[in-house]
Amino acid sequence: MTVNVKITSICLLIASLAFSQKKEDYKPYTIESAFTSLKKQYPSITPIKPLDSKTITFKENITYKKTKETNLKLDAYLPKEKGKKTYPTVLLIHGGGWLTGSKENQRIMAQHLASKGYVAITASYRLGFEAVYPAGVIDLKDAIRWMRKHSKKYHINPDKIAVLGASAGAQLAGLLAVTPNASLYKPDSKISDAVQAYVNVDGIVSFIHPEAAAESKSGKASMAGIWLDGEKEENFKNWKEASPLEYVGKHTPPTLFINSAQPRFHAGRDDMIDILNKYDIYSEVHTIPDSPHSFWMANPWFETTLNYTVNFLDKVLKDETSLLKYD
Repeated sequence: MTVNVKITSICLLIASLAFSQKKEDYKPYTIESAFTSLKKQYPSITPIKPLDSKTITFKENITYKKTKETNLKLDAYLPKEKGKKTYPTVLLIHGGGWLTGSKENQRIMAQHLASKGYVAITASYRLGFEAVYPAGVIDLKDAIRWMRKHSKKYHINPDKIAVLGASAGAQLAGLLAVTPNASLYKPDSKISDAVQAYVNVDGIVSFIHPEAAAESKSGKASMAGIWLDGEKEENFKNWKEASPLEYVGKHTPPTLFINSAQPRFHAGRDDMIDILNKYDIYSEVHTIPDSPHSFWMANPWFETTLNYTVNFLDKVLKDETSLLKYD
């Protein structure tokens, strides 16, 4: 009885801590803020800059979904149009601990992907202080459906869609990749939300894996705990349900991991690779030596991330002989 009372008290304390925290308590997570932070430890790095190229075109702040909390927008970056030609397409998902960040964090990567022959879409989604899990997952699945619905207008090949995420965005991208048209996330039976490739840039694929480090510091609720509507001890169901590793199987698409040298962001990765190998699904793992988290927001690591990504996507979305294997 005493133990149960203590556990209940702890859960109530955790819930009160999460409830007391606000969006304003967290610093904005932007390319600029990440670079400033990284520069202190890595003085030789240089900032990444928007791509000024005549080979691409774009349209920004397109409303793809309206919710009671907000109008969700996306930006589309395309190769210069050539008649009715369509291109493999990438949905890019920003990080920020499920509570901060914006689609603009993925703008430069999207511009570069467009210059390499891809349509690149950066999408906003409801963050944890707007709506807890699974709202953001459902939003991003709706973004994929929007892409298929508007494929002709934006020169999207609806049969060749990849999802790329960074940090928390990589965990979200993972859920999209491994739960195609799942009833759990309220699918629209008329338009598929399935993707054909997954790029994980330093994001965990399991919240409950032994490698997943606890985030809570200084008495604060963890960022994951706020997004998942309770800490792991309080709401284990959501922590497990939101872990992509739980769903990996024979229908998981080809997968690329690009990781920092920080082990906590590899949580579940090796187990996922083992499952992909079991089903003969193509995968790559690249760990960048002596690199911090958020490495993709500064040079020279941005260029490395871009090259790994383009090489992988070319292999699984543009090489027709490879597509036969993964279709």
